[in-house]
Amino acid sequence: MAAPVGGKAAKGLSRATLAIHQPPTDLGGSMGGRIGEVKFQFNPSQVQLGRSANWITTPAISYNRGAPPKFTGAMPASLQLEVFLDASGTPSSNTVQSQVELLLSCCEVTSQSISAKAPSPPWVEFSWGSFSTVQFVAYVTSVNASYTLFSPNGMPLRATCTLALTEVASETKRQNPTSGALSARRVHRTVAGDTLASLAWREYGDATQWRTIAEANEIDDPMRLRPGTELLLPASSEGTT
Repeated sequence: MAAPVGGKAAKGLSRATLAIHQPPTDLGGSMGGRIGEVKFQFNPSQVQLGRSANWITTPAISYNRGAPPKFTGAMPASLQLEVFLDASGTPSSNTVQSQVELLLSCCEVTSQSISAKAPSPPWVEFSWGSFSTVQFVAYVTSVNASYTLFSPNGMPLRATCTLALTEVASETKRQNPTSGALSARRVHRTVAGDTLASLAWREYGDATQWRTIAEANEIDDPMRLRPGTELLLPASSEGTT
């Protein structure tokens, strides 16, 4: 398969990444420490994002064109993308094999989660510059790898991996922080344009709670927030009063 149209990320351009983390050890908890990261050699030429909602309609004789539908809940987002890996320029490298193995491990139970008696595959977060729409915590439902080039000794030198991700459900956005219904702490990778105030509004519905995030991450200067920084977003109950 030919290289994606997106091409290799040039210097100064944002490069897509997939951060792989340990799963939470309790229901509703945040993802744990980082296991690894897949850095895209070539940014995706296509990303497929989907959302859906469930509705039911119960037949009723009083409606001659069908009864009004009833909303029964929104479904998690789904994300599909391809990762193209190429080490043909360095035939002795095992980069392609190790990166594919890392992706395949996203569908395998981690040893740490087994020890914690909460067996689960890793949780992941895809990020790509300022493309915040696709940046959410997810789990991997499938990984398919196609190897298309090998060295004389059988080492894979080129592969295309197709990934399917499903969003991890979270609480409704922008709830009242005093209601106690906010989602548990999680990790957010900053993108260009992010500020502590905007993150506080997105997470808590209150921009003035930026100090909660600053204190949780020991940030002394809230004006210097570099893209790509991982921030812990604590639950509102852990914030300042």
